[in-house]
Amino acid sequence: MITISTRKSKLAMWQTESVAAMLKKAGLESEILSMETLGDKVLNTSIAKIGSKGVFTEELEQQLASGEADIAVHSAKDLQSVLSESFELIAFTERERVSDVLLSRGEVDLNDATKPLVIGTSSVRRRAFLRHHFPNVKLVDMRGNLQTRIAKMDAGDCDALILAYAGVLRMGYESMIVHQFDPAEFIPPVGQGCIAVESAVGLDAEKRAAVRAAVNNEESEVCLVAERAFLKKLEGGCSIPAFGYATLNDGKLLLRVGLSSLDGAEMIHREETIALSGAKLAEAAALGTRLGEQVLTSGGKRMLAEIKAEQG
Repeated sequence: MITISTRKSKLAMWQTESVAAMLKKAGLESEILSMETLGDKVLNTSIAKIGSKGVFTEELEQQLASGEADIAVHSAKDLQSVLSESFELIAFTERERVSDVLLSRGEVDLNDATKPLVIGTSSVRRRAFLRHHFPNVKLVDMRGNLQTRIAKMDAGDCDALILAYAGVLRMGYESMIVHQFDPAEFIPPVGQGCIAVESAVGLDAEKRAAVRAAVNNEESEVCLVAERAFLKKLEGGCSIPAFGYATLNDGKLLLRVGLSSLDGAEMIHREETIALSGAKLAEAAALGTRLGEQVLTSGGKRMLAEIKAEQG
């Protein structure tokens, strides 16, 4: 029996149930424990100002630490860049399309300056990209689960929402997509489109191996290790406008990363492709760390200090 800890939101439950289905297919029974985390409860404050690096994970980790749960299921993009030494990520699912999309009830025009589009988002990265590429749009802060945000849009708080394609698809709202951003231009945040499985380092070795065998996608793991190594070097999470996306083709790993100022006026981009040999995860981590160092030494350290000061 594998006990799974998760958030209560519909999207989190969808992700958890999909992991449970993978376990069942492998002959493993599971039990789901759901809860609301700090990030779910505090909706009137930006994530950057809540003051916790684990706003969506801390309570779940408490269940892992106590042994109440064997594993926790997360959106990989919600994870802090550095886990406590008591926990580890043991599996990553096959990745969904990583692009950001616009949701709306009607037609929208991002480039119409005569009728500026009002877009709702709580993401500092998305706000920076929109300000950079579409300076005429108006932005309003928008927290809450997908259903709550759509209700706010329908109430007139905004004309459209910018969200991850993966979450929109999983919740069945793809018919409302009116625009899909090119991930080569709107580079996604680290981990977008992927589900991550976390455990305490003391989890029974047999259970750990069984979960990995049932859930882990090796290509996703290599890509996520590279992306997370980059974010770790920046000591960042979802409160900074950092971005990173890795792809693996024919044994070659391409990592594209960067950092933006909060207003989108200044952006640092770096990318590199390496041929993987035997130690794939170590090579991926080294690539992410190296590009993180390049971003920091190319103005990133100054930008992070400015971002921290602006966020208070």
